[in-house]
This record gives sequence, C-alpha cells and structure tokens, in this order.
Amino acid sequence: MNVAVMGYGTVGVGVVEILRRHGDDIAQKVGQPLQVTKILVRHEYPGSPDTELFVQEFDQILRDESIQLVAEAMGGLHPAYDYIKACLEAGKSVVTANKELVAEKGAELLAIAARQGGNLLFEASVAGGIPILHTLTNCLWANRITRIAGILNGTTNFILTKMFREGMSFDRALGIAQEKGYAESDPTADVEGIDACRKICILAGLAFGCQVLPAQVPTKGISSVGPEDVQYAAGWGGAIKLLGQCSLAEDGRVWISVEPAFVPGSSQLCRIDDVYNGVAVRGDSVGEVVLYGPGAGRFPTASAMVSDLMEAARATGTLPMYRWEDKGDRTADPMTQPTACYLRLEGPGAGDKARELFGQVEELDRAGRPAEEFACITPQLPLGEILLRVEALEKAGIRLLGRMPVSPL
Repeated sequence: MNVAVMGYGTVGVGVVEILRRHGDDIAQKVGQPLQVTKILVRHEYPGSPDTELFVQEFDQILRDESIQLVAEAMGGLHPAYDYIKACLEAGKSVVTANKELVAEKGAELLAIAARQGGNLLFEASVAGGIPILHTLTNCLWANRITRIAGILNGTTNFILTKMFREGMSFDRALGIAQEKGYAESDPTADVEGIDACRKICILAGLAFGCQVLPAQVPTKGISSVGPEDVQYAAGWGGAIKLLGQCSLAEDGRVWISVEPAFVPGSSQLCRIDDVYNGVAVRGDSVGEVVLYGPGAGRFPTASAMVSDLMEAARATGTLPMYRWEDKGDRTADPMTQPTACYLRLEGPGAGDKARELFGQVEELDRAGRPAEEFACITPQLPLGEILLRVEALEKAGIRLLGRMPVSPL
C-alpha cells in the first residue's frame, strides 16, 4: 500500500526511517508492505536519501489514486487542515500528530472520514509514544469513562521536577529546559498550558463523544507556582503537576480544565517526573488505569504515527475507529465541580479564619514558614463555594497567595 508523507521535519523523517528500517516486519504484520512513494517538502534537503521521493505540490499527492494512506507531519492549522480535508474527501486515510488541528477541527474531519470511507487517526497527537487513544477506543471500549487526569506536557513536568528536587525557581528551571532543548525560545504554549489544553480536548472527545474546543477550557499554566507551594506539596507527601483533567457531571456534561494541581503521594501520577508523560483513566468497570512513557521526540511520535498507518491499512473499508460529534458547548460549569483545594494564605489570624470558614482543614507546614503564613487543604466543596469563602477571607484582611485543586486521581 502506497504512503505519502507531508512534512520532512523531525517527525516526518522519523516516520520515513521507521517504515524503511522495519519494512519487512510491518509488511508481515499488516499483510502487505507500506511503501513511501511521495514526500511533500517546502524546500530541498541536499544529501537526503529520499530526494527522489520529494514533491513540492500537494496536488501531486491528492491526484495520485495509488496513494491510499497519508501521514501529515507539517504541524499548525494551515495548510495542514486544507490538505487533510482534501485527502479525506478523496477517500484517503490520514494519520497525524497535529494536536492543534485535531482539537479544533476533529469533529468535522472525523465526519468527512466516516462519510468517505476513510479513517483519521491521531494517536501521536497526545502523549507521543503512549498508546492512550488506542487504550480508550479499544482496550477500555466496554467501560463508561468517568474521569481522565494527565501529565500531558513534558516541558512543564521537567520544570516542576527541577523545582521539586532542587529547589529551583521557575525562571531558572525554565532556562535549563531551554538549554536542553526541552522548551522553545518562546515557551508560552507549554508553560501557560496551551499545549496540554489541546491534548485534554482530544481525550475528552474520545472519552465522552463530544467536541470540546480549547477556547471552552479554563486553562492556567505553571508560571505562578512558587517555591513555597512546592515546599508545602513536598511536606504533604505529594507533588505539583500541570494536569489536564476531564470528568462527567451528573447531567452528562463535561467538567474540563488545565491547571497546576496538588497530586497526593498515593497517586501514580505523583511519581512521573522529568519530561515523561502519564495519563490516569477511570472506567466504571475496570477502575483506574495509568499509562506512562515518553511524550515527545522524533521516534516516540513517529512510532505512534507508523502504528496508525498500519492500523489504517488493516482497517481499510471498515467502520471509522475514532468518532466524536459537535454537539454544541457540552462543558459543565466549573463552579459546580466538587473539589478540594490547596490554599496558601497570609495575614493575622489566617489559620483561625480559614478554620472558621471551612471547618476542618488539613494544615500544611514547611521549613521557614513566616508566622502569618498559613497553608491548608480544604474539604471537598463545589469550586464556586470555595471561591466565595476565599473572597470572605480577603474581605477579612487575609491575602490569598496561592490556590490549586487537589487531584482525585
């Protein structure tokens, strides 16, 4: 079966290399060889072993009826969206690692694929080499998924690990991440939660069957996390992680968010450090399942894309493997979500006032804590109720220095 690869950067090269290196094994597993016959490039790559496959016009791929599978490794919304849409409308199956495109346009493109008899697969768009989408849509298919929590961005996990292990400031840890190539020169998409937001939208779509757009997701990054917060989390026996979380409300709507969270030491997510990703899934029959592994990089991402190509080759002519629908805004009011929160407060009598408003709280401690600083874990309450009580604290002269949810997974 003939394959076209669109894009010849880090991931595109990885896809071509894996298909070449493991060609015989892939053919045996799929039942036929997968052969790259065209590679869409924007400029020349002198010395590349694939020069004879290069094309610079998308139509050369679209009009080639012998090409049934397309791997999109270009990134960004445009022109990737237009190219993928055209391929699907032509009955070709497409695999992609493009999380931005899938999060924004997934429902539309999946509908086209289903209508035209193709498939759109995007395992590599979430958590790189971790097979979380296959797990949701195959291994856990018999379950009603009720909650997902994930460490979905390796850059922020590396930064928080440095802050936790070595007492670094956010700025210093970010600088090291940039030196090692884990963070871009403009790290906004990573550190402000934008990247993780796109990924949790994809997970919510597959788990709950409805499109959730990134613009509908309350999103907060890690730039406001201070060393004091890290010390309190460590003293509590847990850690701080940037979590993408989604869960079902009683009315079938979806609570969804991206923000730093206190993760208890009993959680497997607490022990996932450095640039690794991890996803915890709760199903009504299976209970809790946790997947862990590399979330990015040439070969972890390319591995997921090639696996999707193999799956698409085997699934030709069958029902689409992924599906969700645009049902309008299906997000639940975040103010109604039950949660416990970490609070860091400052002011005379902060502890007494917090206990007066919240009742029984779990008091936290750290070395060198100023006399007027108080930190605690609140009881579980609707988020809106917690914020009302925090507002009452502030009216009483108590300053809120930090607030994070406590992860239930």
